[in-house]
Amino acid sequence: MPAAHESLSTCDRSRRAWLRLMSSAGLSLGMSNGLGLLGRPAVNAAPAASGGPGFGRAKSVIFVYCNGGQSQLDTWDPKPDAPESVRGEFATIASRVPGIQLCEHMPRLAKLADRYTIVRGVYHQDVDHGSASYLAMTGRYHAKRSSNPDPSPLDEPAIGAVLKKVRPQRAFPYDAVTINGPGFTVFEPFPGQFAGTLGREFEPLMLGDVTGEGATVPDLAPLDELPIERMSSRNSLRLALDDACRSFEQDRLSLDRNTLYRQAFDLLASPRSRQAFDLHQESNATRDRYGRYRSGQACLLARRLVEAGVPLVTVMFNQLNRGQDVDFDDIELYGWDTHNDIFESLKTKLLPRFDLSFSALLEDLDQRGLLDTTLVVCMGEFGRAPQVAIEAKFKGFSPGRKHWASAYSVVLAGAGIERGATFGQTDALGAHVVEGRVFPWDLHATMFHALGIDPASEYFDALQRPLRVCNGRPIYELYRG
Repeated sequence: MPAAHESLSTCDRSRRAWLRLMSSAGLSLGMSNGLGLLGRPAVNAAPAASGGPGFGRAKSVIFVYCNGGQSQLDTWDPKPDAPESVRGEFATIASRVPGIQLCEHMPRLAKLADRYTIVRGVYHQDVDHGSASYLAMTGRYHAKRSSNPDPSPLDEPAIGAVLKKVRPQRAFPYDAVTINGPGFTVFEPFPGQFAGTLGREFEPLMLGDVTGEGATVPDLAPLDELPIERMSSRNSLRLALDDACRSFEQDRLSLDRNTLYRQAFDLLASPRSRQAFDLHQESNATRDRYGRYRSGQACLLARRLVEAGVPLVTVMFNQLNRGQDVDFDDIELYGWDTHNDIFESLKTKLLPRFDLSFSALLEDLDQRGLLDTTLVVCMGEFGRAPQVAIEAKFKGFSPGRKHWASAYSVVLAGAGIERGATFGQTDALGAHVVEGRVFPWDLHATMFHALGIDPASEYFDALQRPLRVCNGRPIYELYRG
């Protein structure tokens, strides 16, 4: 025992020495945000079932998440003929496409209505943020439906983790990147946005605020006095230390750390990868067009990462679901959970930024020829109730809308999705789906299908359970022709 203990201590000291070397190279473990892990279990994915509208049309997917529950009645599915207590305060405007009307506070998106399809018949049965966000991120209900559970290693994996499992790629060090994350509910990260049972090796790269003056990922910039050759030598030193400490490497934390080192080194060693994160390479006009705030610059970075070859980019358009309870005057904290003050919040805080940034993303992708090969999906965890009322238990001074999962809207664009269309229909009050009902798992199936992955194929998770990639059905009706 004493000899074994002495060997472990020597190994630990060697690792600490190497960590100091890597710190001088500009690599920070603060980048981890849940990266790293055990070796991959064998994949048992069935061959992708080719065929069907839209299959394999997308090289990448951009998933824009409106955290908090965006009101369909005050955005994509207005009801101008409903009673005022249902339709609310906003007027309806015509879009570029005859017959499609939007909220008056989305003028830019109304002009771009010929670029996307509005799915107005999304439905599920979970009415609390945490578990409903889990559903939106994983395509599966949480075991504790309509609750706010903490993330767990036993959670189902997020779509980006599944993608890395069934089809890892080498064009970019990460298969999935989340920007302006992680998403928060009740001031804690909500479950479903991590790798869960697949293990931490499969988690997306998680980036927070990307509006700073420095590099988006500051520690990706190597020091001038440290060329790639020296970094490579130091990486070789780490590998030699690893070989000398194999017994230590049975430890879970060590295995987590190794994956983090490998991914961080890959990013640092690749000029193409580093440049993808550098928003300063964009013109001032472009950065202004997206909006000089967190969600706007996150959308811009999403476009840059798609150009660099990242298969899945998630944009948390709002990091907090209801940050206005923290600071009513800080617009960066606002989320779509508008129980009270919905019209003031949407008019002055939420919709102007959403209209500017989401329209910039769609327009920019289209002008660059990227929309043909990029599927864009914009959604929240649910919608808002077709009744305007004050809720006494929430902060605020004017009426709002409760959670509503029986009918809400999602927008899809690109990769063969029909342009200038709607799919599904709600009743006269926007309360229930009367035609074209789809579920969150169908949206996941559509994303995998667009990427050329059969949603019905299977893989093994870290617990050696066979799991289907997705339980949904691709929404074939969204494709033109």
